[in-house]
Amino acid sequence: MEQQKKILCVGLVCLDIINVVNEYPEEDTDSRCLSQYWQRGGNASNSCTVLSLLGVPCAFMGSLSAGPVAENLPDVTADDFSKVNLNQFKWIHWEGRNAEEQVKMIQQVQMYNSTLPQQHRITISVEIEKTRELLYQLFPHGDVVFVSKDVARHFGFESGEAALKGLYSRVKQGAILICAWAEKGADALGPDGMIIHSDAFPPENLVDTLGAGDTFNAAVIYTLSNGGSLQNALTFGCKVAGRKCGFHGYDSIREIFTDEQPKS
Repeated sequence: MEQQKKILCVGLVCLDIINVVNEYPEEDTDSRCLSQYWQRGGNASNSCTVLSLLGVPCAFMGSLSAGPVAENLPDVTADDFSKVNLNQFKWIHWEGRNAEEQVKMIQQVQMYNSTLPQQHRITISVEIEKTRELLYQLFPHGDVVFVSKDVARHFGFESGEAALKGLYSRVKQGAILICAWAEKGADALGPDGMIIHSDAFPPENLVDTLGAGDTFNAAVIYTLSNGGSLQNALTFGCKVAGRKCGFHGYDSIREIFTDEQPKS
């Protein structure tokens, strides 16, 4: 059945080593570390974690290490991806990395989709976070495209709205382009030409912003994949990401979901 199909996240899993201090240290100063912890990280891995905590059947595809620390793990290739049974998935999200190979993977999905009626096709989303020229070839390949504040600024834009208007010509016809802008919230532009905005929802106490963007992406994908509106997806994304910044890690996202579950 369609509702049992999973969301697949393709990209990086890594080890994040977090040092907790009283306040953000000034340059060239020493700070006493109050505590340190290790946690699994990586954009695609984090998004998959959040989707799982939101109750979504999901899967991750990336290079895994046999031990806690590893060097030079290879990125997923198009050949690796060709072995995946696409019939399991309703949505596949790519964290922009080895873009030339990722374009080939997306083309495999597009070929698969061409054999199916519209309602059974896999939705494709891509995240363009880093300011690397090679990643920009991903713009025209997503049904939903997440572009970061850093990339927007790299192109000379100083707001989410300006970035969407300036970059929308790079995405394919009918796509949704989304840009989150930290404390200023997030904006989205779809094929109807209307800019949609959500304010940010900062926590009472800012504790941990690591993975906030990945959390936002996952909450948006969650809402859209369940038939929610773009406005509801943006708002839910900002709420979950904001609340996540109020605690370490991701486990409390289950409670956020209970409080903030979006309407369709």
